[in-house]
Amino acid sequence: MPNKSQQLTAALKARIHILDGAMGTMIQKYKLEEEDYRGERFANWHVLVKGNNDLLSLTQPQIIEQIHREYLAAGADIIETNTFNATTISMEDYEMASLSREINLESAKLARKVCDEFEAQDPAKPRYVAGVLGPTSKTCSISPDVNDPGFRNVTFDALVEAYIESTLALIEGGADLILIETIFDTLNSKAAAFAVEEAFERAGVTLPVMISGTITDASGRTLSGQTTEAFYNSIRHIKPISIGLNCALGPDLLRQYVEELSRVCETFVSVHPNAGLPNEFGEYDLEADEMAKEIIDWAESGFINIVGGCCGTTPEHINAMYQGTKNVAPRQLPELEVRMRLAGLEACNLN
Repeated sequence: MPNKSQQLTAALKARIHILDGAMGTMIQKYKLEEEDYRGERFANWHVLVKGNNDLLSLTQPQIIEQIHREYLAAGADIIETNTFNATTISMEDYEMASLSREINLESAKLARKVCDEFEAQDPAKPRYVAGVLGPTSKTCSISPDVNDPGFRNVTFDALVEAYIESTLALIEGGADLILIETIFDTLNSKAAAFAVEEAFERAGVTLPVMISGTITDASGRTLSGQTTEAFYNSIRHIKPISIGLNCALGPDLLRQYVEELSRVCETFVSVHPNAGLPNEFGEYDLEADEMAKEIIDWAESGFINIVGGCCGTTPEHINAMYQGTKNVAPRQLPELEVRMRLAGLEACNLN
């Protein structure tokens, strides 16, 4: 498998790249029931599996392929694997931890197959597979028990082992890069980044790494309490190809944090916001043209290098972003003065 790191770096300097949109939103349109998730192979599984979207890479691969195709046809350059919850830790919710490696492997193969199809049709536009590592269903920094603040339901080492297994499978399946995304706990992301480096060493390859955090509400902080710049300072040593923000907020509320990240970030900036905030039914109402206006503003303001959509977004949203940004120059990488950049909950930059 050729390493596309240099190719992608050069491409990101030349134009804004489009990431795909929400996988879960598209899956919901199929109105799948329990038996659809199970398929023949898991017809007699001992717990309910409806909602385990990652499992569909094994039981309904044609649906996942079709969703990838729709996003690529809409203009996406980078396709995310259907592996957001495919670590052993998250798959324990369905007592399917033993399937983690297979799901990551097959999901990467599906995305690779469809990207190769589109690239064969248009060799001038490379398509990239982003192997997704989600945040898991557990947090290393925060107690799930309000009566016991010191309690943790997962360890750093357990997260590392889970992420290593997923990363190795994603590499084997044909991922071009690794995307550590929807980070609400910086310590989880550090475990993921450490695991990715270990996986690269074991596999004998080094792929570009994207890291994307989540500002959870109007406080402007991650769930573990860090500001945007503090989060950046905490993970910049990993030297990813891009650092970004995704999920939780719509583009209007996220704008100030994207601007802040663009100011402090020495590498490329990625963003994939939700289609607004969910309504009382848990659905997202921001239409494609409305969302694209916000994204175009970010692009014209020089904030972004990679942009796509998270919850509630569809191929229509992605196409509107593609059409609106294709003639806008990408954000130029700033030259920042050398400083000691530290972080707790706030950033601390020393001369």
